[in-house]
Amino acid sequence: MVAGGISGAPSGDFEAKITPTVIISCMMAATGGLMFGYDIGISGGVTSMPQFLKEFFPVVYQKTQEASSSNSNYCKYDNENLQLFTSSLYFAALLASLVAGPVTRKLGRKLTMLVAGFFFIIGTILNAAAVNIGMLIAGRLLLGCGVGFANQAVPVFLSEIAPTRIRGALNIMFQLNVTIGILIANLINWFTAQIEGGYGWRISLAIAGVPALMLTVGALIVDDTPNSLIERGKLDEGKAVLRKIRGVENVEPEYLELVEASNVAKQVKSPFKNLLKRKNRPPLVIAIFLQIFQQFTGINAIMFYAPVLFNTLGFKNDASLYSAVITGAVNVLSTLVSVYFVDKAGRRVLLLEASVQMFVSQVVIGIILGLKLHDDTPSMSPGLAILVVVLVCTFVAAFAWSWGPLGWLIPSETFPLETRSAGQSVTVFTNMLFTFIIAQSFLSMLCAMKFGIFLFFSAWVLVMMLFTIFLIPETKGVPIEEMMERVWSRHWFWKKYVEDSSQ
Repeated sequence: MVAGGISGAPSGDFEAKITPTVIISCMMAATGGLMFGYDIGISGGVTSMPQFLKEFFPVVYQKTQEASSSNSNYCKYDNENLQLFTSSLYFAALLASLVAGPVTRKLGRKLTMLVAGFFFIIGTILNAAAVNIGMLIAGRLLLGCGVGFANQAVPVFLSEIAPTRIRGALNIMFQLNVTIGILIANLINWFTAQIEGGYGWRISLAIAGVPALMLTVGALIVDDTPNSLIERGKLDEGKAVLRKIRGVENVEPEYLELVEASNVAKQVKSPFKNLLKRKNRPPLVIAIFLQIFQQFTGINAIMFYAPVLFNTLGFKNDASLYSAVITGAVNVLSTLVSVYFVDKAGRRVLLLEASVQMFVSQVVIGIILGLKLHDDTPSMSPGLAILVVVLVCTFVAAFAWSWGPLGWLIPSETFPLETRSAGQSVTVFTNMLFTFIIAQSFLSMLCAMKFGIFLFFSAWVLVMMLFTIFLIPETKGVPIEEMMERVWSRHWFWKKYVEDSSQ
């Protein structure tokens, strides 16, 4: 177990400046989030473009052109292949995450991000040049491999390189870039949908190459984290990088703590087996449930299919894309709220406040749709439609300053070094598994459950709120290598799992 305050340094009071190197490194690494967000946002937009549907999903295109009363408002886009286009990325990501864990530990965070960048570039080329559904799905699978590697390496990189006092804010750079990626994708979809000739969807998919290149170049430029270098036996290089990113000469206390954590980590021959030990159960359980809950808020159902969803509500195609841009902008601005408050108010306050806000928003949306949108009603009144957009934005805002960024932040900062890569791998795998489940089933669920789908997700939000109240501890301001002593061993429920560290 790593002791706090090595060499006389007060626990968690390691000397450090907020250096340009840290800021630039975090900005470069967080472009992995930009790529991830762009992929989320772009898929919903292109699947609402008539020419894209006509070329790859003619059955869905035909449904959208029919005005038959038998063609439910909620079922226009219900198609397995269309869902597969979106969900295939997340299926590949969950498989890639299993490989990405050992790669991140053995080869480092920097190289793992570089691998992710290459996958993104190749996948983008295939998608933009697709002439059949096979090429389209192959491109999405490669993009998914990039997501698996990037989501494994980037949050860990950000948590390890950031000074303790601003670790939360810098880690949320990843989620901020996810939201910026979604917004950019929505804006590009809105513009490309206006292009004559029907090839706008190719431009939308091709522009994914920009964040892909940014991530690749960024991975080439940044230094690996001191934690990773020391763990791989590069002690002098690790100390030099630590001095560089902290901007001070006296890094000995933090360096010694990292070396001690590394020595503990080296004794672990099987990180995944070690992850299952009783003392590691608290961060493991928290990480898994944060990912499940993050998806069962219903956020990805909204972000994947925002244009499709607004079309379902009776908006015309341009209006639905415009509404998706609005929700994307709210997403970005609200994530900035999290950046500001996460290291001031703490993690738990944001999670609890947002749970209340998301619950109320979804219940009201469900009630409005249940009363006003029926199979024989082609659309809602403009006033109610605007109200639904406002409520969706209220929901998105709450998620963006809470469960979105904190779902990645908390797992990346709570696992000890010896299980950190394995823990992050499980985190990414779980996230991608449930993202895949939601992406593959949402349109069918929307068709079957109709307005009830929002009530379904709101029930999950209640469960999340109770889980937070009783089981999620506060990790604000705690050094990353001291979580076991200062968080888990003092929590009313989890302390019984870490009291006997020999288990």
